[in-house]
Amino acid sequence: MKIQQKTAAALLLMAFSATLWAHGDVVPQDVKTEGLEPLGEEWLEENPYRGNAKAIEIGASAYNQNCAACHGLEAKSGGIAPDLRLLEVGAMGDEWYKERVINGAVRDGRVYMPKMADYLSQEALWAVRSYLESVAIEE
Repeated sequence: MKIQQKTAAALLLMAFSATLWAHGDVVPQDVKTEGLEPLGEEWLEENPYRGNAKAIEIGASAYNQNCAACHGLEAKSGGIAPDLRLLEVGAMGDEWYKERVINGAVRDGRVYMPKMADYLSQEALWAVRSYLESVAIEE
């Protein structure tokens, strides 16, 4: 019985460790944004899709494909990355969000979040922002 428990514990630890390090090798998945107004190359200052049901639907899918591995399912962080349900809703939150998706997060030379705007369109990333606002919670 003790051997089975040790084996199970070792397998769980390996699975958890793989999850922790997996985000480094993840390639962002393309997001189909048909049905959303095209925004062009110049980044807007505020989310043009705020409250848009289609954008929230697309954003939920894009989030699950590209963000959930680090930020958690339904934006509920498991402790690896910030809980995105706590982002400020509105223009102030848009400013922080835009800066982060364009520039990523690097500390001490380590990439904690890639520059998502290098991989996903402005439309896709504002759709993700719309989804995050739909699940936001107040502290």
